[in-house]
Amino acid sequence: MDPAAGTIRLPPGATILALHGNGGGAVRFDAIAARFAPGALHAVTLPGFDGRPLGPRGATLAGQVESALAALGELTRPRIVLGHGIGGSLALELAQRHRDALDALLLHAPVGARLEQRRFPRLMRPRVVRGCVRRALGARLLRPLWRRWLFRAPLAPDVDARFFAGYRDCAAFGHAFDWYTPAWFASLRPVDVPAVLLWGGRERVLTADQSADFAALLPAARTVVVPDWDHFPMLEEPDDYARRIADLATGLVAELAR
Repeated sequence: MDPAAGTIRLPPGATILALHGNGGGAVRFDAIAARFAPGALHAVTLPGFDGRPLGPRGATLAGQVESALAALGELTRPRIVLGHGIGGSLALELAQRHRDALDALLLHAPVGARLEQRRFPRLMRPRVVRGCVRRALGARLLRPLWRRWLFRAPLAPDVDARFFAGYRDCAAFGHAFDWYTPAWFASLRPVDVPAVLLWGGRERVLTADQSADFAALLPAARTVVVPDWDHFPMLEEPDDYARRIADLATGLVAELAR
């Protein structure tokens, strides 16, 4: 961080592409993007999320990868891809298909490991259930219930409203359960790329022990667990999240220079 400007700066040329999780959009990273120097962190809203049209390409994993690749191609190098939740899964798929387009990965609680053991993905297999769950997550009357489950502290009213509206307006919500499956995860091959696997110690959505499954796919990765974080520290603790992301990104750039 630049103490004089109060702005987080990355090493010269380094940029971060931030990929959001399910039901989200670039808005998930608004609070941390504002803490970085202009152009250092770029968050993209993928097709079918946050009210964006899904379109035929957005309904496929290949189309989602191409959207992320196009956004990545506009950034300067070294390029670090930060992905949260299914955004981390997409970042991993991007590295599988287009390793030369990125320089490092920062995967925060990605989705894919042990899906056959988790209740929620099994529940979401029927398409009719997906639509019901998406509407329930966006319903105003049910928000107090979701808040207690997802957050340890109240969010600012505008952040809270945008968070739940993201699920209501997410045309791609159900498709993610077709993209990221046990078969998808089993098909992944190890990728030699500098990486960090980032997890919260209080994570309830995707527990930190799953990091070992991803470490097997990223032999150059190190795992970082932040004890006090739950699943959405970019919303609950944006100052801490932004500083840690910057520190980890700076460490990855230094690794690339060795």
